[in-house]
Amino acid sequence: MLGRLLPREGRFFDLFNQHADRIVDGAHHLLHLMEHYSDPLLRAREIQAIDEIESSGDKITRETIALLHKTFITPFDRDDVHKLISSMDDILDLTQDVAESVMLYDIQTVTPEAVQLASLAQMCCERVRSAVNLLADMANADAILKLCVEIDRLESDADRVMRSAMSKLFHEEPDVRQLIKLKAIYEMLESLTDRCEDVANIIEGVVLENA
Repeated sequence: MLGRLLPREGRFFDLFNQHADRIVDGAHHLLHLMEHYSDPLLRAREIQAIDEIESSGDKITRETIALLHKTFITPFDRDDVHKLISSMDDILDLTQDVAESVMLYDIQTVTPEAVQLASLAQMCCERVRSAVNLLADMANADAILKLCVEIDRLESDADRVMRSAMSKLFHEEPDVRQLIKLKAIYEMLESLTDRCEDVANIIEGVVLENA
């Protein structure tokens, strides 16, 4: 009861929102990279932009964790605060990994399936941001839970796209090296939607415990 009467540190929500913005920015640049991969100058710019966004996200994550150590009353369970910002940061880390991998693996051509997976990842990231933006007010519980369901649906869509892409790859790609590279990229792109689902599961738990 006393905990409910004490002031809570509201800056956590500002930091969550800032990080969610970075997640969507990173996803946007990743999709643009995949859509215009044949342009080497644009490719380099997009990869650099994603690196800068990921670095900015890391700073927000560190600031959030530092604030957590200094705050007596948190807006919700301390472990959930830590898990949420860490899981959000995992999305950005993986976004950077995908962007760097297409360069390091010397991918020659990005397939339509890779673009489709990047698009699904962006849609998941947009819904993560929407859910995070609503988290400060538990009156938004129903809307937040609906967004979590949408993220789960998009993750399932990405699973289906990846399975179809893998089947096509193994049936049609004659170059074994290219096959191995594209398989890795497909898996990383699908994992991006998994990381978004991880965040959605944490948010869903927070809502169910606090609404």
